[in-house]
Amino acid sequence: MFPYEDAAGTLALAVATPVDNETLRATELALQQPVALAVATAEDIDAALATSLGAEQTAAPAEANAPRGDDDIDDLRDLARGAPVVRALDDLLRMAVDQRGTDLHIEPFGNTLQVRIRVDGMLKPVASPPIAMAKGILSRLKIMSGLNITERRMPQDGRAKIVVGGAEIDLRVATMPTMGGESAVVRLLRKGSGFVAINQVGLSAADETKLRHTLDAPFGMLIVTGPTGSGKTTTLAASLAVINQTSRKILTIEDPVEYQIPGINQTQVHPSIGLTFASALRSFLRQDPDVIMVGEMRDAETAHIGVHAALTGHLVLTTLHTNTAAGAIPRMIDMGLESFLLASSVRAIIGQRLVRVLCEHCRVRHELTVKEIAADYRYETLGFKAGETVYQPKGCDYCGGIGFRGRKGVFEVMEIGPEVRRAIGPKIDAADLEAVARREGMTTMTEDGVAKCRAGMTTLDEVFRVTMSL
Repeated sequence: MFPYEDAAGTLALAVATPVDNETLRATELALQQPVALAVATAEDIDAALATSLGAEQTAAPAEANAPRGDDDIDDLRDLARGAPVVRALDDLLRMAVDQRGTDLHIEPFGNTLQVRIRVDGMLKPVASPPIAMAKGILSRLKIMSGLNITERRMPQDGRAKIVVGGAEIDLRVATMPTMGGESAVVRLLRKGSGFVAINQVGLSAADETKLRHTLDAPFGMLIVTGPTGSGKTTTLAASLAVINQTSRKILTIEDPVEYQIPGINQTQVHPSIGLTFASALRSFLRQDPDVIMVGEMRDAETAHIGVHAALTGHLVLTTLHTNTAAGAIPRMIDMGLESFLLASSVRAIIGQRLVRVLCEHCRVRHELTVKEIAADYRYETLGFKAGETVYQPKGCDYCGGIGFRGRKGVFEVMEIGPEVRRAIGPKIDAADLEAVARREGMTTMTEDGVAKCRAGMTTLDEVFRVTMSL
């Protein structure tokens, strides 16, 4: 040790370590180089450090990413910032976007890490990083989405944004502890993507006419039903585009805003500060709207406000999670709404699913035989005859060898006409209500799917995969 004076004139001690002449010469040359100032974000600095340390960390990735017994936040942050982990997660997200994926599943199973991408509603496995990188990938996902990286015993939900190929992608990240380790599902939402026109969603001519007639009404409620991922938001966005006029004020509350439509005031829910569907809907009524779109009827309060808004001169568009169009009425009665209010306010209910569309480049024309019809009861039940033409999937480079590319909706549109309105009561059954609607001319989802099958758009197996009944 030797004494020296620092910049403030204070006597200090420094520890001298033996160095060779080459090191001293290199240090002197480095100090003589001009220094340029630059401004960078914390993420850019992390990425630069990760890149500079990449060779060193790549030499022993298994050791760097090996599971540890007691992880602290610094260890996990270092693990998540490593170049191999950063590169692996970026590659997975880019792959999911390039393959038109809607969800990315990252799942550890014992000694393997399984990664799957949902494309056109179906999961397919892809090449996965080694299991040694699982903890690092999950930690990086958590950092990106603002989650607690040290908490692996409880499920967590978060959000993030990335840019791939110039397109901004919103990520909704959900983690879950499992027996094999912590897994994650990432929902990919393409921000600012163009919405589908009403004549492109898959509605038949008759059903599209019914929908347009409902949208022309000055007040009332339009409900779109179906499970998660069935295209309900796309149908609502296409509907809003039809009525988007300067003479109408349109307000929406969504979670999240998937389609940005010029001329429409769109709001995203923010539960942490109290901005929920119900609170936004209450505020909307003071904004002098003509049309209100509520992303989802999640609770009784939102449903009550929405129904009363429909009764007081507003056109309300919303979604509900039910299996069929007719099932929406008993569901809302179960939420505490009076049946006479529903009969007065609801104008139409749409039930929908998404079926995969046959690839136009490789679909195969096929004539049904007597033997095939006898072997599969569905053909005879639905009225298919021997010699009738259907199409089957084959697979090519364009569709990735699957035989399908893209999806279209199969629909049932139940207009609330006089007979259906009279049938709505406090103890109405969905099956009875559907029977009345069919007598009034409603086409079921299965019937609409069979028509698309006959048109060569999809297959009978695909229709039954999403409808599950005749």
